[in-house]
Amino acid sequence: MEQAECIVVGAGVVGLAVARALALAGREVVVLEAERAIGTGISSRNSEVIHAGIYYAPGSLKARLCVRGRDLLYAFCADHAVGHRRLGKLIVAAGPQEVAYLDGLRTRGLQNGVDDLALLDVAAVRELEPELAAHAALLSPSTGIVDSHGLMLALQGEIEANGGAIALAAPFLRAEPDGDTLAVTVGGESPMRLGCRHLVNAAGLDAPQVAGAVAGLDPRFVPELTLAKGNYFALTRKAPFRHLIYPVPEPGGLGTHLTLDLAGQARFGPDVEWVESRDYRVDPARKAPMLGSIRRYWPAVAAEDLVPAYSGIRPKLARDAAADFVIDGPEEHGICGLVNLLGIESPGLTAALAIGEAVARRVGQGR
Repeated sequence: MEQAECIVVGAGVVGLAVARALALAGREVVVLEAERAIGTGISSRNSEVIHAGIYYAPGSLKARLCVRGRDLLYAFCADHAVGHRRLGKLIVAAGPQEVAYLDGLRTRGLQNGVDDLALLDVAAVRELEPELAAHAALLSPSTGIVDSHGLMLALQGEIEANGGAIALAAPFLRAEPDGDTLAVTVGGESPMRLGCRHLVNAAGLDAPQVAGAVAGLDPRFVPELTLAKGNYFALTRKAPFRHLIYPVPEPGGLGTHLTLDLAGQARFGPDVEWVESRDYRVDPARKAPMLGSIRRYWPAVAAEDLVPAYSGIRPKLARDAAADFVIDGPEEHGICGLVNLLGIESPGLTAALAIGEAVARRVGQGR
């Protein structure tokens, strides 16, 4: 049986960030990816937003890793010529009853170390965005956007430059503890068994399935995911906004917001559609309720302005936007060398480099 010091399951942005951190620490790393290309799952179906770290419970993994990850991500993008832009975001109170929420959000942001937030009155909002209907807004200058595919290609480049390897069309099938190592069975066109000292499960939507295929892992550490589908609609005309526009959050997500890509194309979403399976088709009927949400902050949008774009599915551990990331290592579940990353939804893209740091530290402690 061939050996690799570290195996990372999943070549999405989080798996690649973990593998990069391990490779930079001098570890021998192999990334197993079931698909024939990197980043075809969650990482290719999101808003591409760099979050500031405002929404999450102080002290939570989401809060700490988002703020740290944001800073690491801006620096990484600048150093590796990855497309990104610090556009800033306005979180909108559509009426006076929502202003108190913005004030509370500002306080939470300060507790998380986001110290550049500003509460704006109607006049200040109109000066920034004349077509935005808002009673007030919270300005987050450190929110931005990133080319997620360019980011993953840069991460892949660093992995390979530091001796790591990415095996495509190489699905993880199972793992069995074997003394102080794990024996991993890999499927695909060239099936094999590969031994490793450290196995990191960064498989996104498939992370519970991967965890469940590790022999001896207590079922208590294999959660069932709640699938939250988010549909996006593209704007067919030029957007009149220069900032990202977010409403007050809704159960399960941050509300139907307006984001811009690096080419200036605007899209709206995601909404929240609780689903039982991975169906990525966008139902045109989702447009009507989405329009109602958008018109609360942009009354001028018309039905014909929006066309179905794409959808993504969040790997949520509960129907609760406050549910935290889970990073379970041997200290939690007792399986030597195994680290499970579970429920890595938003702000996973922003937090990816910080998650990589955190996993590399855990691996280092478990030499």
